[in-house]
Amino acid sequence: MIRYLTAGESHGQALVGIVEGVPAGLPISADYIDHQLRRRQQGYGRGGRMRIEADRVEVLSGVRFGKTIGSPIALLIRNRESQAWREKMAIESDGDRAETITVPRPGHADYAGSIKYGFDDIRNTIERASARETAMRVACCTIVRKLLEEFGIFTGSHVLSIGTARIVDRGSVDRMIGKYTTASCGAYKVTEEADKSQVRMLQKPVESKAVALIKRAKKLGDTLGGIFEVIATGAPVGLGSYVHYDRKLDGLLAQALMSIHAVKGVEIGSGFVNAERFGSQVHDAYRLSHGKIVRGSNRAGGLEGGVTNGEMIVLRGAMKPISTLAKPLPSVDLKGVKAVKARYERSDVCAVPACSVIGEAVIAPVLANAFLEKYGGDSMAEIRTRYSKDENR
Repeated sequence: MIRYLTAGESHGQALVGIVEGVPAGLPISADYIDHQLRRRQQGYGRGGRMRIEADRVEVLSGVRFGKTIGSPIALLIRNRESQAWREKMAIESDGDRAETITVPRPGHADYAGSIKYGFDDIRNTIERASARETAMRVACCTIVRKLLEEFGIFTGSHVLSIGTARIVDRGSVDRMIGKYTTASCGAYKVTEEADKSQVRMLQKPVESKAVALIKRAKKLGDTLGGIFEVIATGAPVGLGSYVHYDRKLDGLLAQALMSIHAVKGVEIGSGFVNAERFGSQVHDAYRLSHGKIVRGSNRAGGLEGGVTNGEMIVLRGAMKPISTLAKPLPSVDLKGVKAVKARYERSDVCAVPACSVIGEAVIAPVLANAFLEKYGGDSMAEIRTRYSKDENR
């Protein structure tokens, strides 16, 4: 089974990742990974850090002559800004400890993390809890994304709302997505369309409203969140399990999205709207079309009983507004235990478009592990042989 680990601090020397369990023979390149890293850095509302860092991955092990060799894959992304932080982030010496941070920011891990580990300097928590970590997460998961694509399973995303700027006419968006998702690579096509928008929205009028809201939030020293949708096309029937709670695919996918910084809610299909309706208005009825079993709707989001049902997988994530505000909220100085304003760290105004790209990435290992559980092998050739014998896919 595939698993990955990341290490590194936001202003440390580098981010490091190890991906284990990738079959031998998967074609992969640094350029392929770098493309996804660039997509993560885009989006109107990103902060100054994105202008400093030009994320490029270095593949250190596990790949030879452009193909995986079955051993752990080690990746490295250097932090360009670390040069200016060498003293503050020194590994062995005390370095420049002129600034000890003792004022937590509401909404961040600052307070809870520092209490948990007994830090007298919140910087220790800030550095690892930073969403900078997601750069390496995207790099690791992009390798797994390539594995899925080799078998016709594609992931994609788009943004549904930023603040109050939201897509109301969902039908037109669904029709646009439906135009692409008849093919297994449909999710990739949706992503291509979304990438043409500076906020990854599929409707121009809503995009304009979102940009205006982000401009207003920046002027006010505030931040904005929103809702994004992640889709996967080409997944065969039968991935996941209805047998045990910890193997249900919907639960694992929800956990993957919830693990992204600032994501506070997940929906599968039209889950929350379904809760308000009669069952007859919710469940996706079967019908026959030219001798094949098809569905007239996909309110279940491609998952029934924790198992893929052959329809497009549809997931939504709700991202809260970023916690660091240019006009800080009230806080407390932990050293003197006195009321003060929260600290300001350079940050984004809105990162929902980036979060949607991260969402595409983090669901890949979940889908891949379910896929390998069903069709697994040690090499791509072995998996292809087993997959081609499945008459029901």
